[in-house]
Amino acid sequence: MRSRGLQLIGGLLLAALIAAPAWGGPDRPTTAYPGTLNYVEGQASIGSQTLSSNSIGSVTLAAGQTVTTQQGKAEVLLTPGVFLRLGDASAVKMVSPSLSDTEVAVERGQATVEVADIYKQNQLIVDEGTSQTKLLKTGFYDFDADQGAVRVFDGEALLRDRDQQVKIKGGHQVVLGADKLKSHEFDKAAYEGDLYRWSSLRSSYLAEANVDVAPNYASAGWYGPGWIGTGWYWDPWFDCYTFLPGNGFLYSPFGWGFYSPLYVYNSPWAFRGHYGHHFDAHGPALAPRYGHAFAGRGFHGGGFHGGGGFHAGGFHAGGGFHGGGGFHGGGGHR
Repeated sequence: MRSRGLQLIGGLLLAALIAAPAWGGPDRPTTAYPGTLNYVEGQASIGSQTLSSNSIGSVTLAAGQTVTTQQGKAEVLLTPGVFLRLGDASAVKMVSPSLSDTEVAVERGQATVEVADIYKQNQLIVDEGTSQTKLLKTGFYDFDADQGAVRVFDGEALLRDRDQQVKIKGGHQVVLGADKLKSHEFDKAAYEGDLYRWSSLRSSYLAEANVDVAPNYASAGWYGPGWIGTGWYWDPWFDCYTFLPGNGFLYSPFGWGFYSPLYVYNSPWAFRGHYGHHFDAHGPALAPRYGHAFAGRGFHGGGFHGGGGFHAGGFHAGGGFHGGGGFHGGGGHR
């Protein structure tokens, strides 16, 4: 009963994001909103505003604004658990930044969307040309405006273009502009290019930041500083927002784990230190179905592959989302 009650609380508190107190820093509140810039490298801008590392967490893409990259990349937060990433020479316009109605338009270049968590109430839509694609499940999605294609590496989407619509399942793509839209299989390996690899790397860093910051809330119970349930939370040591689920833990499409402070609070694992503390197993190692067991690393541990993280294997070691926790025992779609 207690676990079920905590799950309910975790879901209901999502709506409390707009009432979050600020303790993340003078320019960065504890929690973020759809459209928040979470990472940038190289040349990128919003209108005439050049983006830099100082823009991370303090600049938000408003409705009607466009983030543009030249020789650079950018990561923008959408709803909690959903990451939008732009490759080189790309442009994405924010159509609607609402938590319940989130819509962006890929105007040029290439963008990916990583969906680690999604609610039935979320309306996640990505426009490309005259098409609109609604993301239905957790997964990894690729939007290539230059080639006029929408690819679903993992997950499920519904694409509408004028008077046609087609459902796209994992491992399938739709090439836009055809007289009759059809979903076709594609070779995933052939499209695991620069942006895909960068998205995978960012996913691992954000999972590491989750491990870094979740115990801060658990250490004071789930009433810890600023903890209001499912959402984006600032980690000053990683200088970005990371995702904290409302309860349990779930996997990203690349197999990395995201933990809830509630999970930490109720688990047989210990934590210590400040921003950089780590978990120590007080029993059998907690491991996903595939990949490596979780081992605490902390911020000063020599990188995520030097003994840290919780990796479930991703697309190549078991098929994306699976296994061990989350809101419904698998951390998947609601």
